[in-house]
Amino acid sequence: MNKGRSNPVRGRRDCMVRVAALPVAMLVLPQGSTAQTAQATPGGGEQPPDEVRRRRPAARLSGRGTLRFLGLHIYDALLWVENAIDSGNYAAHPLALELRYARSLYGSLIAERSLREMERAGPIPAIQSERWLAFMREAFPDVGAGDRITGLWNPADETSEFVINGKAGKALRDRAFGERFFGIWLGNSTSEPALRQALLGRKAP
Repeated sequence: MNKGRSNPVRGRRDCMVRVAALPVAMLVLPQGSTAQTAQATPGGGEQPPDEVRRRRPAARLSGRGTLRFLGLHIYDALLWVENAIDSGNYAAHPLALELRYARSLYGSLIAERSLREMERAGPIPAIQSERWLAFMREAFPDVGAGDRITGLWNPADETSEFVINGKAGKALRDRAFGERFFGIWLGNSTSEPALRQALLGRKAP
């Protein structure tokens, strides 16, 4: 056995685990760290992806942010809306949150981190927590650079739908889930207020 020769497959897996295990995972940075965000100009000309345009013909770009951790580009987030969002009641508005990944992350770890971020808004009963985690493990695949996950929230039927690289994926009809999940980015309890401001198209205070 040649101990001096590295295994490229194992090296790639270790890298994915280290990045996915960061508190940022797919979502947010740990408290006290800095997200680098870039605010978008509404009406700046960027068109929504097909999955958003088909479901939300009137959608426009509200704002976008680029998230980095220790210099690593994790993802770009874009928020598509039909009308201006009341930030205190974001769940009352149809919206689409598009994540454009720049790195490889494991879907199972994305799901687990998502649940922990959802818990920032308050405790989640164990039965509900287990059901949500099981759903997200099915909904979120492993991703690599260039992959996209778009989450669409429809308050009319209380459904969260996830589209993977333009292809329809899993959906869950559960208002509490939708409020908690999209609240990771848009709720007052978000661990990344700068990213929230960028997505809402507002200047940081």
